[in-house]
Amino acid sequence: MTPRRRSSAKLIRAALAVSVLAPIAGSRIAPIPKADAERPAPAGTNDANDDKARNDTAPTANTRIRIGIIGLDTSHSPAFTKVLNDPKAAEDIAGCPVVAAYPKGSADIPSSVERVPGYTREVEELGVKIVDSIDALVREVDAVLLESNDGRPHLEQLLPVLRAKKACFVDKPIAGSLVDALAIFEASKKYGTPVFSSSSLRYIEGAGAVRQGAHGTVLGCDTYSPCSLEPSHPDLFWYGIHGVEALFTVMGTGCGTVSRTHADGIDVVVGDWQGGRIGTFRGIRSGKSGYGGTVYTDKEILQLGGYAGYRPLVADIVTFFRTGKPPVTMEETIEIYAFMEAADESKRRGGSPVSVREVIDKARAGVAARLAAAEAAQ
Repeated sequence: MTPRRRSSAKLIRAALAVSVLAPIAGSRIAPIPKADAERPAPAGTNDANDDKARNDTAPTANTRIRIGIIGLDTSHSPAFTKVLNDPKAAEDIAGCPVVAAYPKGSADIPSSVERVPGYTREVEELGVKIVDSIDALVREVDAVLLESNDGRPHLEQLLPVLRAKKACFVDKPIAGSLVDALAIFEASKKYGTPVFSSSSLRYIEGAGAVRQGAHGTVLGCDTYSPCSLEPSHPDLFWYGIHGVEALFTVMGTGCGTVSRTHADGIDVVVGDWQGGRIGTFRGIRSGKSGYGGTVYTDKEILQLGGYAGYRPLVADIVTFFRTGKPPVTMEETIEIYAFMEAADESKRRGGSPVSVREVIDKARAGVAARLAAAEAAQ
């Protein structure tokens, strides 16, 4: 590593050790672990999501967990419900049905709002009770899936859940801004209630084995996914998150700078990781699309497989609800969203490299005021 890259890596690690990003004593940004299983191993925990922030009455593996959903404006809501409410569900997810749902998600994104009636009917047919408020929902359930397609209201939607000590999975995007993403983890810490967020593309075929070292030391990775844009969100938050999540599943944390090349039908985002490793994301808006990637290690070059469906993610969500231990660290999730925010800033600067630390520091300055405003609005 050159002195410049070594210095950059130290600055990023320092930034991730402050305020809401502070890990528990003795922890660090985890290297890619070595293990045999195909699915990604939990990358560790942090003080907002570890014992101090865990519900003391976290259900055991034998406890029936009643799950509630916030937001019936995404196909994920009926899809997850079908998996969880399957009477023939395997042991890893059995006994954790969705029992109640609050339908309202986005207030103004047409593609989301228009889906609510149909998805409401679908989950009702699966035995789910529809309630008229989030407060009513948390009284009916033990854990929550925050599924609203629109990331902007997630912080306000999540606060009643955290205050009620209900562990919560927050679907992508975790928020509509990096400030809100940081505020969510700060609120998790404040109320001692664990949260985690992930795209289902974390479980793309092959990524787990690579992450765990089965193919050698990762030197770089290129991923791709669809990347439609939603004007209310940072460009990659809406759909590019899928390919970016796959990229970080392979590469882990430690990205120092991000640069972006943008055209109408394509985005190419390059991240410079510590140790001289390079990761790229290709966001597709024209021509043939799909999900996949190429991984470069010291032993081989291999292709990531196709989309693995929702079940691997749902299984990890259930394990999280049973244990209170998030399978994805706060630090990694924050760096994923900082990577995407830095890509937007690079676009604004004509493609120049942007420091991940810079965008985290800028966002962190607004967290206290944002969280106070959200609390006051409750």
